Amino acid sequence: MGIVINQSLKNTVTTYLGFGIGAINALFLYTNFISDEYYGLVAYILSAANIMMPLMAFGAHNTIVKFYSTFKTKNSLNSFMTLMLFLPLVLAIPVAAIGYFSYDAIADILSQKNDIVRDYLWYIFITAVAMAYFEVFYAWVKVQMQTVFGNFMKEVFHRVGAMMLLLSVFLNHITVDQFLMGIVGVYVIRTFVMMLYAFSKRLPVFKFNKIDKIRSILKYASLIIIAGSIATIILDLDKFMLNNYLSIEKVAYYSVAVFIATVIAVPQRAMHQILLPLTATFLNENKAKELNDLYQRSSLTLYVISGFIFLLIIVNINQLYEIIPSEFSGGLVVVFLISLAKLYDNLLGNNNAILFNSDYYYMVLFFGVFLAVLAVVLNLILIPLYGINGSALATFTAIVIYNTIKVYFVKLKFSMLPFTSETLKVTLVLIVMVCAFYFWDFPFHPIVNIALKSMAIAIVYGLLIYRLNISEDISEVLLKYLKRK
Repeated sequence: MGIVINQSLKNTVTTYLGFGIGAINALFLYTNFISDEYYGLVAYILSAANIMMPLMAFGAHNTIVKFYSTFKTKNSLNSFMTLMLFLPLVLAIPVAAIGYFSYDAIADILSQKNDIVRDYLWYIFITAVAMAYFEVFYAWVKVQMQTVFGNFMKEVFHRVGAMMLLLSVFLNHITVDQFLMGIVGVYVIRTFVMMLYAFSKRLPVFKFNKIDKIRSILKYASLIIIAGSIATIILDLDKFMLNNYLSIEKVAYYSVAVFIATVIAVPQRAMHQILLPLTATFLNENKAKELNDLYQRSSLTLYVISGFIFLLIIVNINQLYEIIPSEFSGGLVVVFLISLAKLYDNLLGNNNAILFNSDYYYMVLFFGVFLAVLAVVLNLILIPLYGINGSALATFTAIVIYNTIKVYFVKLKFSMLPFTSETLKVTLVLIVMVCAFYFWDFPFHPIVNIALKSMAIAIVYGLLIYRLNISEDISEVLLKYLKRK
């Protein structure tokens, strides 16, 4: 776990930096510097692009991680990497052609409820292609076990760009339309920067020789298009569907609530970058014992860290909603449900990495399609009944069922579970602390209240985790930190 902890800590810092900047953007700048309508439009464009991204990438980013370590000669490896660079174009070019010739028909469908969407559909496509190639170049360095710079670009760069553009709108240096073009431009620039960094680590050597296992590679890439990204697009699916039922402003309100809740996903996102190639290596080398150890330790570490974030969000949510515009404060139920779903995601550890890189990867496709269909059906039923709360309930239900199926399947095929007796201890600690701190407030300004409660929770939670010796990895990091002090 040494390389995992080392890079995960660095990735966690940069990811939290990104989410901190994103919090300023989402909770204060977007809500005050542009109208709710345009905020909802930005959320819709980025959500639709995230949904399209796996299709535009043609699974190349996941395919690089799975197969890179299986090539033993330079010629075969260069041919494989050349294929990965051009593979996304197989779908990107036809999709662009369809969009060009069928723009009006597509626009009529997507703008039935909110006409403002009609003029910005190309923004979705360009952003999706930029996101797709970014992931390809990021995977290019992941397999070199270098994830920190890529994580910085993934989590921080575009949020800083958005902040600068929002400030430019506030200072009347640019219009809102120019702001929207700028957002797309930020994602394009991010991709080119990532490309330059990736090529500095491993310069591409274009080879078009015959590749061993080409059928297996293309089969994997085709199936993983959906399977590899279902969990990451499910929240964006909600925003996409909300556009068809509610005013675009409600998409903005939902986006703020989801952003607050998805802060819990930060540890998983940070650790996943290094868990993915490491898990692929253990699977390719048939190291079952090491894989089981990584499975349980990653689950426990992520559960402890994400549980702490869950506590901070749940016990402070009422005060947080007091300091942002009142129209955004109707998302308490959304925050709670999405927070629980994300906490469950963290509890799975490297479960996704095991499935994506094993011989059973095709099963994730079936699970993913099931999740997508379930989410769509539940949204169709619950959004008209309960609005944004219905969408959150649909997402929560779908994710819980999906994650439970994945845990069972790994148990069935690999005889491994991520849970240990320590998992139960963490769960009990979380329940007790939510009950103890949720109804307790200091009689001060909400910001001061949040700060004081957070410090109290950090001290109590940290002491409990350390005294109970729940996680060796976390205890080891704490001891190293305390010794430096």
